[in-house]
Amino acid sequence: MAQYTFVEGASTKPFETAVEADMQKHIQHLEKELQKIRTGRAHTSIIEDIKVFAYGTMMPLKDVAALAAPDAQLLTIQPWDKTIIPDIEKALQTSDLGVTPQTDGPIIRIVLPKMSSSRRDELTKTLGKRLEECKIALRNVRKEVHTAIRDSEKDKKISEDYGKRLQDLLQKITDKVTAAAETLSGKKEAEIKAL
Repeated sequence: MAQYTFVEGASTKPFETAVEADMQKHIQHLEKELQKIRTGRAHTSIIEDIKVFAYGTMMPLKDVAALAAPDAQLLTIQPWDKTIIPDIEKALQTSDLGVTPQTDGPIIRIVLPKMSSSRRDELTKTLGKRLEECKIALRNVRKEVHTAIRDSEKDKKISEDYGKRLQDLLQKITDKVTAAAETLSGKKEAEIKAL
């Protein structure tokens, strides 16, 4: 979160840039989360950030194993240390993937099921949850900036008129970024329904 300082009558461009930059971080996070929601083809991004308890700490799966997607419905996991295979299996079973890992010696295979209507509904719910988390994060940024504007008004650093102008601008930026998040979510939802 950027520190906001306001100067009466100054250009609002630096303010707009700072607020948009703060909000864009949450849009980028949403994009990453949406990549993890599987649509047609298996991709390692679906599992790479699943947390595994290994070596006394929680680690992302990509840090403890080689991940591959040899075909459209299959993911393989080859741990660098065979002793953590049970930990990886446990992490996969408790994740929200809805799959059962199959261990074949040193390799764990995940066969991704064909897309059923119930799985589509499940993915759509997950998608809605990720979008709502993003919207909450955007509202939190708006709230912090709004508070900074009000505090500047109270401390007589800026006038009420200038504060009102900044608040209106803040709402426009928030609406624009929220619409971008909804567009991303809408595209992903269309991908899910097309399967």
